[in-house]
Parts: sequence; C-alpha cells; structure tokens
Amino acid sequence: MIETEMSLKEHDESRQGEAVMLSDNKEQNGRKLYIESYGCQMNFADSEIVASILLDKGFSTTPDYKEADVVFINTCSIRENAEQRVRNRLKEFESAKLKKPGMIVGVLGCMAERLKSKFLEEEKLVDVVVGPDAYRDLPNLIEKVDDGSRAVNVLLSREETYADINPVRLNTNGVTAFISIMRGCDNMCSFCVVPFTRGRERSRDPYSIVKEARDLFKAGYREVTLLGQNVDSYKWSPQEDDAAANHTAITFAKLLEMVAAVDPLLRVRFSTSHPKDITDEVLYSIARHENICNYIHLPVQSGNSRILELMNRTYDRAWYIERIDTIKRIIPDCAISTDVITGFCSETEEEHQDTLSMMDYVQYDYAYMFAYSERPGTLAAKRYADDIPEEIKKRRLTEVVEKQRAHSLFRLQQQVGKIHKVLIEGFSKRSDKDYCGRNDQNAMVVFPVDARYKVGDYVNVMAETCTSATLIGKIV
Repeated sequence: MIETEMSLKEHDESRQGEAVMLSDNKEQNGRKLYIESYGCQMNFADSEIVASILLDKGFSTTPDYKEADVVFINTCSIRENAEQRVRNRLKEFESAKLKKPGMIVGVLGCMAERLKSKFLEEEKLVDVVVGPDAYRDLPNLIEKVDDGSRAVNVLLSREETYADINPVRLNTNGVTAFISIMRGCDNMCSFCVVPFTRGRERSRDPYSIVKEARDLFKAGYREVTLLGQNVDSYKWSPQEDDAAANHTAITFAKLLEMVAAVDPLLRVRFSTSHPKDITDEVLYSIARHENICNYIHLPVQSGNSRILELMNRTYDRAWYIERIDTIKRIIPDCAISTDVITGFCSETEEEHQDTLSMMDYVQYDYAYMFAYSERPGTLAAKRYADDIPEEIKKRRLTEVVEKQRAHSLFRLQQQVGKIHKVLIEGFSKRSDKDYCGRNDQNAMVVFPVDARYKVGDYVNVMAETCTSATLIGKIV
C-alpha cells in the first residue's frame, strides 16, 4: 500500500456517509444523523463514539446527508488540503440546509478548536463545534442549537477516555473493528498539531478494552486494531480505591497479551508505534502469540539525524536502525510500514538522500508519504522557516514514492509461492466472484469465492502472483 498526497487514495480520505445498522430497541426520536469522517483511524473510531452517544438519545442514522436532521463532519488538521476539503464540504452541506430548514451542521474533532471562530462567526458555515474530548456534551449542544443559538465546546480533558461507551460500528464489514485504547499525545513533534487538538495522553482502563474485544468476538468480529497516537506509551495503573487496586500496572505489552487471550481466533493488530518507545517486551509478546499479527507501523519521518532533531522525534538514525534490526531478529517475518515527510524545514539534498537510503535499508512493506505542510500553531511553524520550495518538496516526494512502489512490489513478490492464513473480509472491489482479506503481515489477498467459506472465516490461500499492492491466489 502506498499512500501519498500525490495519489487518489489519500491518508485523510473520507468515507462518505457512514451508515449504521441499528439493532437496538431504543425509542427513536425521529431525527436522523449523518457523520462523515476524515483523517486517521482515531477519527473514525471517534465517529463511532458520537453515533453511540446520539443513538442513546433516540437518533437513527442515514447514509444520505440530504435526509439528515443533524450532519457532522469529523475533521483532521494534519495537512492544509484536508482543511480545504472540509471547508468545501461544509459549503455543500450549507446548500442542503437551505432546502431543509432546521438542519443542524456541526464540525467535530481536531479542526474544531483551532478554527472554531472562523466556522462559527466569520464564515457562519456551522451551528455547532465540538472538540474530541467533549462528545458527551453533544445532546446539550444540539438542544442549544434547537433553541436558536450556536454552540461550542472544545475543552480538552485530562481524564476523558470514553471507556464506558460502547461504540456503534459504522460502515462495518462485521469482521474487523477498531478499539481506542488511549487518547491524546505527550510527544511534541514539531510538525504535528495532535498534542494541541487532542490534548495530553491518557490510557483507558484495560479491563474495558478486553471487554470490548470480547463483546466484538461474540458478535462475530474476528479482528481488532488497538488504536492510539503512540500505543507503546500505553500505561494504566489502578487507583487506590479501584476494585483492581491489587493489580500491577498494565503496559502495552501486557495489554496486547490480555486482548490476544480473548480467543485464539481473534486477530490483534495495533497502530501507531513510536520508535523511541517500542520495547523488546512488545516484540516478544507479538512473537509469543500467533494471533497478534506480525505487522508494525513504525514512522521514521526522515532518515537524517539532524532533521529528526528539528522534528523533535527524540531518536536519531542509529536508534531507528537498531529498532528495525531488533524487530527483524525477534520477529523475522514481520512486515513494517512507515510515514515519510519530504521537504521539512531546511532539509538539504544530502539529507533527503539519507531518507532514501533508510528506505533501502528497511525495505518497507507500505508507506504513507507526504510533502511537508506547515500547520499553524506547531513548534515548527513558530521556530523554523518553511523554506523548501514546493517544486523541490514534490520532486523529493516523487522519488520517495517511486522507491516505495518498488519496495512494496519486492516485499509482495517474496510472499508469492507461499501459503497464507487469510481472514475473509468481504468481496473484492472489482468482482463479487472473488473474496478479499489480509494475511498476518497486513497484505491484501484476493482469491476466487469458494462456497464452503463465508465472510469472517479463516482460509489458507496459496499466493500465485501479485500486483504492486495485492497478492492473488487460490484457497488450498
């Protein structure tokens, strides 16, 4: 998988109109909700929390925003073009609102705090603005709008984890699901807005995480992805008056094993790891459990130590290489993906070459690749000049993309001729005569439908050939 702002499949791509099947018998209030999500997996998980909160208040959902009474767009502030997309989409909602008086339009998530005044006052595009830690307040805010006011709550919390809320699974295949294990981030990477939009890091009660995983398994799900801005720094300690106070602190390695123990048929993935925090203990936990997938997303951002220091990544090139070597030693068949930023402030041509050489060293299976986009309020915006011309940024990005395309193909070619355990996730996008699913290393596998198997089953697939993004084979 190659994702870049040069491709059609962008990292902040939205899922248009996520619909949800309502099995609850809660009394309906006749109002319909539409949620559209942009950005990282955390945003999609947050949309499921929002849907749950409003479902409890009697809302139903619709896949068509023109039919909705309340329209929310869950936003991302990672890159500038994401904000422009949201603004354009809000103008479309504004047109629908003219045809449906009383429709409420709101902005959720990371963009809310930073652009609240623009959305509410200057451009008057929305009625309600809600930050990532204020979703419990949504019913009250909607009431305020019903009474004729505009409403806003972007307060950040040091405690909120939504641990007691059972997410409503949106746009689900019924097989794979996200579980948020922590919120916020304490890392202050100079290019990143997340610490300012999502607040300080706090870990969720591990027993609520295990319960959510167990409930998902009972409902037929066979794979969960544990989500956090930096999952390796997950750490939960019971309070003195907690019923679990006699338990020791839970690290991420321990949490992985607790979730893996739910059932051997429940696959466990996680994202995202930070090179400074990923421990040997985590790697050995992966190696010990067959159902913890051999796949790690380990963002490098740059292969040059000076640039990494300017990015405040708190590791250097040598540290990152040591972590890669350790992963390959403890988990020999582990797939590794990464994030790369080209054209960061003052990056020289030689430093760009260090990134390319790092890619050659690791030979990543997948990558998310972007040209640097200065975000207002970040440390980089305050300290450094965004001094690399756009044409140079894009040329360097093209070189990174071309190299990753070659590495992705090479890594898949190494898996051809082997048998892979694949979880059937659904039908191929191209044909309902083919199933698709991922193997342990997160590679997508396509193979002919076999009437003996259904979505949610594990099958053994012999990979016979591949494209640059997909293994192609047959059930054996």
